[in-house]
Amino acid sequence: MASQVYKINKGVNLSIEFRGLKAQYIGYLGIGVVVLVILFSMLYFIGIPSLICVAIIGVSGSLFFMQVYRLSRRYGEFGLMKALAKKQLPKHVVCRGRRLFRFESPDFIRDDKNK
Repeated sequence: MASQVYKINKGVNLSIEFRGLKAQYIGYLGIGVVVLVILFSMLYFIGIPSLICVAIIGVSGSLFFMQVYRLSRRYGEFGLMKALAKKQLPKHVVCRGRRLFRFESPDFIRDDKNK
């Protein structure tokens, strides 16, 4: 019987990570770079000198990169989605009556007691 060699794929269920960015932040960074390129082309076609365009895109791009890396470090893989979902929860639930907690079947289900 010949021995067989099996490959073990380590890290199959791990999330994607690239230079410290985790999961969806890689997509955010990619979309941001595309937006910056489009912004540069719009500024250049408007007639703004190219050095000023490069300066504007450089400053805004570096601020954007720092913000994305900060979000990645602070919230991690799923934390940003959880934080955004938590903001949508109501602060208080107001109940001004007990009708909500009493079981009353709808009219179309009730039997007529007069029959």
